[in-house]
Amino acid sequence: MEKAYKLEFAGGKDESLSVSCCGLSRTEPFHSFGPAIKPYYLIHFVLSGKGKFSIGEKEYPLEQGYGFLIPPEELVFYQADQEEPWTYIWVGFSGLKASELVKSMGLSILNPVFRSEKGEELYLAIKDMMEHNTFGIANDLRRKGQLQMFLSLIAEDISVEESGENSKADNYVRRAVEFIQGNYCNPIKITDVADYVCINRSYLYTLFHNATGMSPQQFLTTFRITKATELLQLTSLPVESIALSCGYTDPLVFSKAFRQMKSMSPSAYRKEMQKGETRRNKEYLKQVEDFISQVNKLNS
Repeated sequence: MEKAYKLEFAGGKDESLSVSCCGLSRTEPFHSFGPAIKPYYLIHFVLSGKGKFSIGEKEYPLEQGYGFLIPPEELVFYQADQEEPWTYIWVGFSGLKASELVKSMGLSILNPVFRSEKGEELYLAIKDMMEHNTFGIANDLRRKGQLQMFLSLIAEDISVEESGENSKADNYVRRAVEFIQGNYCNPIKITDVADYVCINRSYLYTLFHNATGMSPQQFLTTFRITKATELLQLTSLPVESIALSCGYTDPLVFSKAFRQMKSMSPSAYRKEMQKGETRRNKEYLKQVEDFISQVNKLNS
């Protein structure tokens, strides 16, 4: 038998992130689930006791302080220990950003198990979700906020098995690229990027050069100028506004960077584009497309 308090919600997969279910369970000896699948991501965290979790061909013995991820549509099995059956909390979630979020935390089918020292805080997050369980925008936002708090607590001190140095390096570069994509419009520096991914600037330089053939600063500048060319072609914004929109507080610095990369001023580039689909126009558009394709490959 299982003594459980659980709730299910009408979270939509078309949302960015939503709570599908949550609960607290105190199990009896040998209580089990599966082999079966779930349609959403599910994270369990063990508050006390022991048990085992199986996914694929691997089995993981677990105890207090450990948790495990169940990805959607993956066959899994888990069972409480005979002598010390476990008590655990869980939360299920889905949404357009769910997969990306789980991946960024370092959890996957190959690395489904983690450890956290924040059991009490994780429990309180689930408890708050259960206390705000009725329909309504206020409670819906509350549950989503607690879900993000729950995941952030895990991410703070998550410890998963690394799949190798190459994978670790690729992850640093991917996160750096994501930071640049999201903040190129701000006057960020490479030290900000390095601080975000928690490595020093020289190591970031090495990883970036190996992955892209350019330094982080070259990548940031190229990304900004690529965005600037799009704005020059598609809008009538003043050059000063485009400079600010691409992270340059000084229009002169922007113009110098633009000229170095495109061999002409921003104004001249705009005039060139206004002449129609010239050969040069097509070449610039291809450069933009190639660079965007390169960024997408880094994020895949």
